[in-house]
Amino acid sequence: MSGTTVHSGKAARGSGRAPRARTRATGGSVRRAPYAFLLPAVVLFLLFFVLPIGYAVYLSLRKVEVKGLGLGSGARSEVWTGLSNYTAALSDSELFHGALRVLGYGAIVVPVMLGSALLFALMLDTDRVRLTSFTRLAIFLPYAIPGVIAALLWGFLYLPSVSPFYFLLDRAGLPQPDLLDGGPLFVALSNIAIWGGTGFNMIVIYTSLKSIPTEVYEAAKLDGCSQLQIALRIKIPMVAPSLVLTFFFSIIATLQVFAEPTTLKPLTNSVSTTWSPLMKVYQDAFGNNDIYSAAAQAVIIAVATLVLSFGFLRVANARSRQEEAR
Repeated sequence: MSGTTVHSGKAARGSGRAPRARTRATGGSVRRAPYAFLLPAVVLFLLFFVLPIGYAVYLSLRKVEVKGLGLGSGARSEVWTGLSNYTAALSDSELFHGALRVLGYGAIVVPVMLGSALLFALMLDTDRVRLTSFTRLAIFLPYAIPGVIAALLWGFLYLPSVSPFYFLLDRAGLPQPDLLDGGPLFVALSNIAIWGGTGFNMIVIYTSLKSIPTEVYEAAKLDGCSQLQIALRIKIPMVAPSLVLTFFFSIIATLQVFAEPTTLKPLTNSVSTTWSPLMKVYQDAFGNNDIYSAAAQAVIIAVATLVLSFGFLRVANARSRQEEAR
């Protein structure tokens, strides 16, 4: 009787240890599971983001040294050059003038595009608008068209010889401005970006508007607020984070403008091969076969974009904290 009791006690203790061991094993696998799900994204991030940036930084610190006439297998060698490529890039007048042109381009694109997106979002959020789904799709549809295709379409509309608008202006006896020369060129390029980017920003702002509780609007209407007052005092302040986000994306897209001027370049002599900083990088890398200088310029553009974006986010966060403190 006592032997049976001892044996059953050992079995009970043994059966108690087994579940604890299984629990520890299960807990370890659960803790490792998130890292297993993150592994593909981390690998892709390292391969297609970190590695190219590191290689660009490596190339920016080197150059090709030519010995003699540059003939023979050992006449050209890649050597360490330090910061000389960066010094040359920062003193390059073409890169500086390209940056100024992009700033002027952005001064037109960003406020007009975000203002139009906010206006469309507010209009679609009202109760009186009909065919909301169709209108939302129609405004968003230009964003789905690739930038090169959009630039080609607008480029032919800007050409006096083939544009139907110039034909109508000529029939009406009205002046026919050349949108591909001088100052109007900035308006022509900005129009392409505004036409293509307004829909995306509108969707972001409109989605934020739909997340506002309807009770807020009902309370405002009971207090006698008009639709305009609701938009100015309730809707716009409550979608401020979405406006900050869209402004942030717009700044990055503006600094990286490349497709529109490159596509319009064959149609006019006013767009040079170095019209924007990225076009200058492309020209040096593939036109002048100087990939080392192009890498240094690309790193400078990336750092400038990071500094401007980080500075803007700091200012926006500081203002939001001040408003919350009030």
